[in-house]
Amino acid sequence: MRKLTGAVFQSLDGVMQAPGGPEEDPSGGFRFGGWSAPFWDESGIAPVAKIYEAEYDLLLGRRTYDIFAAHWPYNLDDPIGARFQRINKYVLTSSDEPLEWEGSQGIAGDTARVVAELKQGEGRDLLIQGSSTLYPPLLAAGLIDRLILMTFPVLLGKGKRIFDGSERPGALKLIDRYVSDSGVIFATYEPAGEVPTGSFATKEASEAEIERRARNATEA
Repeated sequence: MRKLTGAVFQSLDGVMQAPGGPEEDPSGGFRFGGWSAPFWDESGIAPVAKIYEAEYDLLLGRRTYDIFAAHWPYNLDDPIGARFQRINKYVLTSSDEPLEWEGSQGIAGDTARVVAELKQGEGRDLLIQGSSTLYPPLLAAGLIDRLILMTFPVLLGKGKRIFDGSERPGALKLIDRYVSDSGVIFATYEPAGEVPTGSFATKEASEAEIERRARNATEA
């Protein structure tokens, strides 16, 4: 079974829209395109290379595919461009427009269903890049096997996010972490079962606490 990894550039408040440049994705009036660029330095090269040097095929939404297809085939001297050129690109799309980038294949239908089927097939593991619309249904269905969050020290306010409240509740295990000199936090997580809960209480509840719980029960 193929494993699915999501690798996300996000701000401290969870916005992932247009990290690469001002013209990348201004939809919704987003005006901070290119916000990640000032934070890239030599200390961030190794953790990013670790992601891209693995064996994978790409899983993309249509908007991200269009962004990549207009850039990477024209930058084959870049190791990432060369890698993207030779691997398969699976594109979630409802459009009939042809996918002209070499190695691209359109897949249509319910996102969770078609990705589950893709994972069951033969081939390299899968890597999501960009493609914010893919995350909510895939997280809700528990289909992401590894989540790499690259969190930049900047607040962006409004913008596209991977978490919208529909994700399946569950614990995560931190399996790798690194902080670059510019303050970018690289954290890799894998699912770790149900949400654990507990209490810090060391004594029996007071009468005031019992009354508070009763009020909360009636307001719930």
